[in-house]
This record gives sequence, C-alpha cells and structure tokens, in this order.
Amino acid sequence: MFYISRINAVVLFVSTVVLLLSPSFCLGIRSFPAVDGSELGSPDGLLRFAEAPEYRNGADCAAADGGVVGLGLGQRMASSCDPSLVHVAMTLDREYLRGSIAAVHSVLKHASCPNNVFFHFIAAEFDRASPRVLSQLVRSTFPSLRFKVYIFREDTVINLISSSIREALENPLNYARNYLGDILDPCVDRVIYLDSDVVVVDDIHKLWSTTLSGTRVIGAPEYCHANFTKYFTDGFWSDPVLARVFGSRRPCYFNTGVMVMDLVRWREGNYRKRIENWMEVQRKKRIYDLGSLPPFLLVFAGNVEAIDHRWNQHGLGGDNVRGSCRSLHPGPVSLLHWSGKGKPWARLDEGKPCPLDSLWEPYDLYDKPLTYRQNVAKAELLGSPLSPSYLSSSASRLNGGRSSFL
Repeated sequence: MFYISRINAVVLFVSTVVLLLSPSFCLGIRSFPAVDGSELGSPDGLLRFAEAPEYRNGADCAAADGGVVGLGLGQRMASSCDPSLVHVAMTLDREYLRGSIAAVHSVLKHASCPNNVFFHFIAAEFDRASPRVLSQLVRSTFPSLRFKVYIFREDTVINLISSSIREALENPLNYARNYLGDILDPCVDRVIYLDSDVVVVDDIHKLWSTTLSGTRVIGAPEYCHANFTKYFTDGFWSDPVLARVFGSRRPCYFNTGVMVMDLVRWREGNYRKRIENWMEVQRKKRIYDLGSLPPFLLVFAGNVEAIDHRWNQHGLGGDNVRGSCRSLHPGPVSLLHWSGKGKPWARLDEGKPCPLDSLWEPYDLYDKPLTYRQNVAKAELLGSPLSPSYLSSSASRLNGGRSSFL
C-alpha cells in the first residue's frame, strides 16, 4: 500500500511538471479565480483591486469572436486571430502592476469598441508574483477582458543587458518589446505597445488606424527638437564607424513607451537581431547609458512614422534621477505618460503628489489601505497642489477638451 501511494505521488508530481512546462502554459495563461494581496506577496494582504466597470461595444462595432480561457476547465482559448481586434501589448509584473491595471482601465473606458481590444501581457518568468497569479488578478479585475499572458524567459536577454543610469532600467522585462514578434501569436501582424505608466484618454482605435507608410516598421511621436547626441556617449560619436549608422538618416528622438508596430515587417526584417547586435556592441564598448531605448534609436531613428505628439505626453515622471514634477507639453492630449523616475501611484501613496498625478488617479482601481487614506487626508490638510482650478485647466486639454473622466 505504501509502495502504491509513493507511485501515485510520483505520477502527480510528474504531471504537474509537464503542465507547467507545456507550451500552452508557457505561451498563454488565462483563468477566472480572483486572488487577494497575500498571494502576491503583500505581507498584510492589502494588495487587491476593485472590479472595473463593464464597458461594452457600441452598435457600430464589428462583432468579435468570444471565448475565455481556463486551464483544464474545458473552455476554449480566446482567439487573437480575429481581424476585427485591436492588439495592445504591455508588460505585467508585481512592481508596476498598479500602473498596468490603470492603463488597461483607461483604454477600455475611452475605447469606442472596448470588446474588440485584445491585450497581450508579457510577464517575467521569475517575478515574485507568478504569471498564473497575475493572470488571475487581471481576470478578477476585468471579468470580460480579452487577453493572454505570455511568459518572458529572462535568460533570453539577461546576458545582453549592460548597466544603466537607473537600476530600474536594467530590468529584463524592459526589453520584452524587442521580442514581441517572437512571443505573440504568428497571426498577430500588428500591435500597439504601451508602457505600464500611461493612461489613455482618447479612443485607442484612432492610434490603431495609424498608417505605416512605405517600408516603415514602427510609428511613434518624434521629438526632433531634442538633443539627439545626448543619448549616446562621446565614445560613440568619436568613432567614425559607429557614428556612420546615422549618415544617411536624419534621426530624431522618440520614446519607445508608445509604439505602433508592424510585426510582419518586423519578423521579415529580423529586427530583434538588429537590436541585439547593438546590445552586443554596447557590452564590448560603452556607447550609451540609458537602458533599452538607445538600441531602438540606433535601428529606427530617422525611419519612424511620425505620430501626433498628443499620443505620448511623456516625461511626467520627471527625469531619471530626481523624478521631479513636470507640466504638460503644449497642445491636445490623448495619452499621458509618467516616464522618468517618479510614478503617480508612489507619489500619491506618500501624500506628495505632483499636480498631474491627479489625472492618473481616476483610473486607479487599487483598493487602498488605511495608510493611503491617511496620507491623502494629511496632504489636503497641508494644502495639496491639486486645486480644482488647476485640474480643470489641465483636463480641458485632454482628448480635445472632453474631460468627462474626472
């Protein structure tokens, strides 16, 4: 009897390992059960999110195939091959989870056809919160969301990463965008990539409709007034062989946190390898200091489809050292981006928010603990910078003056 029990235990263990290593688990994890904060490693179990409102398609939206996934539940996988879908890719990890949830919420709230938006979440293999748990949390927060979670194997890129000016920029997950052509289903031929520290205050379908002319592979807002030379070291510019890469181009800075990507051209041109080649050069001779951005500039700058600046009001997190407060750039706003060191959820929790952080807060679904509410009350008592008149003037520029989200 003891011998049979041991055999059963071994069979159960082997079956579990096979499930964890199977392609269906590695490529897409979807399930329904909700989880609380204790499963995500929060010591007091307070890391949890409220369920988002239900956002539904309008009458003019194309019908999208249904389908929700559940491992071993006998349900079919939601197809990402439906041509009516808008594909959005984002990373998903414990550190930036609150930002990712707010970003998804903002996309759904302002989308004309929210049921036709399909999210592709890239999760780190060794995150403190497992991809399965993160998937469950997304499902419990957005019960009808169409999404898929992919595991990003960090050893794919870890040996190519060099030190940066800020430790957070060395996270392997920052480089997941380089591998979207390999990670996402082959039928996904186009995707919008979004960082986790954004909120979208306009219809994502407008960004999706961007035309990538000629042979251009990516589209993004360009900032040609920026000093492009500062993104590379003096050693790069003094090397005639390296600097020659921009000889036939007129390069402009662009932020990789918001991009429209043609994955057919990406795969055909093997752009993943082109980016990796520059990362290998960096390992031998330091040619830049700023994480995952410079390789993209080396490959694409000067050959990017220029998208209206309203789709990336970036830099709201300040610089990469101090994270100081910033104001909006001139012009209308469709997407707010807290790139830089300062993140709105952290500053709000500390009771020391920047004025524009209040424009992020309406999308925050985090079920806030008592300490958060005490900090907010303290900030209001000391005189918060978030005055109604300031917020009203800032909100009037969002989405062409429509500020109903506040």
